[in-house]
Amino acid sequence: MNELQTLISNYLNYCRTQKCLDEKTLKAYRIDLRQFTDYLPVSAPSQVTPVELEKYIAKLHQQYKPKTARRKIASAKALFHYLEYKEIISRNPFGKIQIRFREPVLLPKTIPLYTVEAFLSAIYQQRQNAQTAYQKRNALRDAAAIELLFATGMRISELCSLKERDVDLYDATVLIYGKGRKERRIQIGSEEVVHILTDYKKDFRKEIQSCQHFFVNQAGRAFSDQAVRRMICKYSSLASIEMHITPHMFRHTFATSLLEADVDIRFIQEMLGHSSINVTEIYTHVAVGKQRDILRTKHPRMGLQV
Repeated sequence: MNELQTLISNYLNYCRTQKCLDEKTLKAYRIDLRQFTDYLPVSAPSQVTPVELEKYIAKLHQQYKPKTARRKIASAKALFHYLEYKEIISRNPFGKIQIRFREPVLLPKTIPLYTVEAFLSAIYQQRQNAQTAYQKRNALRDAAAIELLFATGMRISELCSLKERDVDLYDATVLIYGKGRKERRIQIGSEEVVHILTDYKKDFRKEIQSCQHFFVNQAGRAFSDQAVRRMICKYSSLASIEMHITPHMFRHTFATSLLEADVDIRFIQEMLGHSSINVTEIYTHVAVGKQRDILRTKHPRMGLQV
């Protein structure tokens, strides 16, 4: 292992212990920085020049979509910022590079509320018509997971990492640990959701206490994001929903529905756990239906007698 590889290893350890980044983010950093060192076969950070960086950036733009290229550039840039901060290098090669490129705005995909209703109905029907106790318990757990996902707008990673102590059904609140281990507490605003969560916790008490995670399978292991995705595909098929639904679309639908109900965007930002209002503002582009209604009824032209 050469000097640069050792420094990258130290940097990743710093990200884990000091910045408290989750494993998925660390894995992405690790892949990006390995790709960076593969392209630039140098043994020390001082050997990396602005000219070589510009060639690397150009290659990323040729191979990847703008969003992916931007992330890979950010990974390398963060590494050199760390090396400069630690005074391992005296000159940051990114300092003389201006990186500007247009990234297409991809609007969040939402689920129509009637489709959400059909999806949830399929789960509850599966629970009611279950032929075995195993199927009935699975449907109960699935209903609780989807109801909480939609009721709070949490990320799938946040749902799967919930601990038993994080869910307070007495106060109807959920403590969520988001990106960078930032905490936020969300109120569960639906009695129906609290009720199904209470039924689930009572039925799965043994498995929950076994692994300390709130959402578990019947073997007593934590419910994984892959299991949630498979579950969503299953009930989409049972409900004859042709739309491809992902876990994150429940989050998008949660945010867009609140925005269309005239909830202040800063409250939505807080509930979603966004560090910047700029990220939350993407939902303002989605609420086209609400915008149309406002312009039809509130526009000053409506009051002109011409």
